[in-house]
Amino acid sequence: MRRLPPLNALRAFEAAARHLSFTKAADELSVTPGAISQQVKLLEDTVGVPLFRRDPKGLSLTEAGNAALPSLRDGFDRLHAASRLMTQERGAGRITVSVAPSFASKWLVPRLDAFQEIYPDIDVYVHADTDVVDFAVDDVDLAIRYGRGQYGDLTATLLMRERIVPVCAPGLLTGEHPLKEVDDLAHHTLLHDGGHDNEIATWAMWLRAAGSQVDGTRGPRFNQSSLVIEAAVAARGVALAKFALAEADLEAARLVIPFDLTTPTDFAYWVVHPEAKAALPEVKAFKDWLVAEAGSVDTAA
Repeated sequence: MRRLPPLNALRAFEAAARHLSFTKAADELSVTPGAISQQVKLLEDTVGVPLFRRDPKGLSLTEAGNAALPSLRDGFDRLHAASRLMTQERGAGRITVSVAPSFASKWLVPRLDAFQEIYPDIDVYVHADTDVVDFAVDDVDLAIRYGRGQYGDLTATLLMRERIVPVCAPGLLTGEHPLKEVDDLAHHTLLHDGGHDNEIATWAMWLRAAGSQVDGTRGPRFNQSSLVIEAAVAARGVALAKFALAEADLEAARLVIPFDLTTPTDFAYWVVHPEAKAALPEVKAFKDWLVAEAGSVDTAA
């Protein structure tokens, strides 16, 4: 028979270790800092080794505490997944996906009807936010992230690669200063994506790579990629856009690519989740659907 330390003590340690704070752990678990301290002391007495170093600068994990934390986090993820499997109705379920607002509005949401037609009994809750979700705290099953695929102990599956393209309304190809060559951008407003991605190809970078002397610093900035695209659709100027987000507007001829110059990027879209979430059938169904749907999008061409 397995002999385990008290579950409440393990839970208190996991929260305190993740936050490196008894106070923040207490807030998360709706108890007092004193209760967290008592549970951690009980756990340390049970296992026979210290798990935290306590000094004036704050808490830090001992070698034993640091070694145990990843497995303990995974264990709580699996307990949560197991409880979901026990309580959900057969054939029904709910999935919560965390995604950036621009990707949600321009790529994911327009495609959700296709998923619902295949899985009418699975409800999808889209949590659109620029903040990176903490799976240990937030009630989120999986996330779609834009990056290099390095997400610690999370399972990361490539969704699709990305490239950056210049886009504008079709009307800008004609008129007083038609867009025919890169240097023609000197006569047009440049629209800038000022979002929070760690790697966004700027107009200055793009123009330099194209060998142009056009000033790439002028023009308005937007904090969401979708707003940059909407401004381009409204003929407010020329934008540098992520192809996946501009694809629908390009297919509908609301946007065009004026120059055959694209900027490759090391960043891509990834589906990430704790390993334990893979046991949930609704997570597997939604993830498989996402990957299949993205397979029809040729963003890296």
